Amino acid sequence: MITLKGINKTYNNGQPLHVLKGINLEIAQGEFVSIMGASGSGKSTLLNILGILDTYDTGDYFLGGTLIKNLSETRAAEYRNRMIGFIFQSFNLIGFKNAVENVALPLFYQGIARRRRNALALEYLERLGIKEWAHHMPNELSGGQKQRVAIARALITHPQIILADEPTGALDSTTSVEVMNILKELNREAGITLVVVTHESGVANQTNKIIHIKDGIIGSIEENFDHHASPFGADGLMK
Repeated sequence: MITLKGINKTYNNGQPLHVLKGINLEIAQGEFVSIMGASGSGKSTLLNILGILDTYDTGDYFLGGTLIKNLSETRAAEYRNRMIGFIFQSFNLIGFKNAVENVALPLFYQGIARRRRNALALEYLERLGIKEWAHHMPNELSGGQKQRVAIARALITHPQIILADEPTGALDSTTSVEVMNILKELNREAGITLVVVTHESGVANQTNKIIHIKDGIIGSIEENFDHHASPFGADGLMK
């Protein structure tokens, strides 16, 4: 599903900053993978390249067998809209649109009629247990409710891949577990390929494979056979 070969990325903000240094990576269809690293390790840059939100300098990125390179913004948006769902730490909901309108938004870009897209959005909100909040604005929702809206929005286009950037970063530990359980269920039942960027071992341990990145280099890839374990320690806090 995802193949990276020798991916390099340097930012030139006055001083060149070599962020990714020859990344080689394979993520198979239906895998649930976490990319784990400290702040500044290159994990978010890697996720942005996977999501076609950022370009890379050298190497090759294949998504579903297609080389993703030198795409026009229109073509890049087309791939994103058709194949990829995004979940962000800060939710990225539009403040002046209610929950149902936020969820329906990706379908607007696909040219689907308003009544149809709102009906579909309601279905997804119901699946995520927040249908009764459909007409509330983001500032009337809790963090967990906002993230459920964001997950519904990511799912509505039937993406093959969901990329989640610190999806539990703004949530308390109980809500974090709820959100990770939703993601695990999506992976298990819908077969969606999931890539989660995190710096929390409690989150990474919920995934099947943990990719450790440090200073722009993949240090190790760990198969995780204990991914059904609770992310809580004996003290009830996230590990």
